[in-house]
Amino acid sequence: MSESSGSTAVPSPSTASPSAASSAAEPSSAELITRLTQQSTELIRGELKLAQAEMTEKAKHAGVGAGLFGGAGLIALYGVGALIATIILALSLLIPGWLAALIVTVVLFAIAGVVALIGKKQVSQATPAAPKQAIDGVKRDIDTVKGGTSA
Repeated sequence: MSESSGSTAVPSPSTASPSAASSAAEPSSAELITRLTQQSTELIRGELKLAQAEMTEKAKHAGVGAGLFGGAGLIALYGVGALIATIILALSLLIPGWLAALIVTVVLFAIAGVVALIGKKQVSQATPAAPKQAIDGVKRDIDTVKGGTSA
């Protein structure tokens, strides 16, 4: 195949000029930019698909975990009820059952009242919802800038 006939000579790579060989082998700048754009787009799409698949998998695990936590909380609530019943039964060995139940009920309501007051105090500290310290800092900054430009 590399043989040449007398009238149609095909230049060998060693006899071709260096600029002609390099221009035929190397793509133009426009072609390189087109390839770069296409490859970048494909890469970004691929990464986004990978991120979406990863987040979907993590969301599934988070959902199952949250469901298990909810189930654990429900079972713990039943455990607290059983503990309260145990306390009532233990007290009923010393005093009548109705009095034991009344004492435990009063203690539980007292604890609920204290927790509610603490919660109310925390909520009142959170209001107003505006970031007061940040707003005061911005006002000081504005006053400083105004004072600095007039001096």
